[in-house]
Amino acid sequence: MKHLAVILTTGLIILIGIGARFAIGNVYSEAEATNLIQSLTQTGLYLGSAIAGASATTLALMLTLLGLTNQTQTDFDSDVYRSISQVAWLSTISLVGAVILLLMLVLPVGEFNKMPDGWYRLMYEVIFALTVLVCALLTATVVRLFMTIRRVISQVTPGDAV
Repeated sequence: MKHLAVILTTGLIILIGIGARFAIGNVYSEAEATNLIQSLTQTGLYLGSAIAGASATTLALMLTLLGLTNQTQTDFDSDVYRSISQVAWLSTISLVGAVILLLMLVLPVGEFNKMPDGWYRLMYEVIFALTVLVCALLTATVVRLFMTIRRVISQVTPGDAV
């Protein structure tokens, strides 16, 4: 039950991505795929950079939170440390995914003469799927982080503050 919010928000982002992909329709030619890749590249570079930055920052903040939980007078249960670990894992996976996305987006599209048939269509599908995936991972990270912070606050704050 405690992972339901993470699963629902991640699933929602993936469903939106699938819906967007179906709204675009089939990619029938290499020229069309090349144009779609160039469109993705324009915004994808900013999105990938933002996700990489957010993920790296979240990892640093998890170290801070871990230090905070060790210095307080409160005895935290193992669920708090497990939650911190899960946020760190999600952040790491998001960061790696964002770096891979950025690497794919900087490939020179349309400048290769002898590419196999369907190369650009496949490249477009992979870039689009990776974009949706890193967005879903970032959303999962933020929701898991929110749940972790609420748990820490509930154990540090006296009474029913949360």
